Amino acid sequence: MSFEEDDEVVLHDKHSEYDGETGTVTQVVDTMFGEPNYTVSFDDGQEAGVPEDNLELAEDDESEEDDDEEVDDA
Repeated sequence: MSFEEDDEVVLHDKHSEYDGETGTVTQVVDTMFGEPNYTVSFDDGQEAGVPEDNLELAEDDESEEDDDEEVDDA
């Protein structure tokens, strides 16, 4: 599954300080082999060069809750 910018994803990389955290895809770059690498932003930083296999789409339920909170703040 490929991801697009602004998708909410969960990072799975035991070597990353963001392992298991949910972030937002901010950039998609194709490698010379035609495989996409992603830059994912988190609340306190970002992880660059993340392969597709290390990402999972975050559940929509969390996104809808966040959207509700944003509406309440407005």
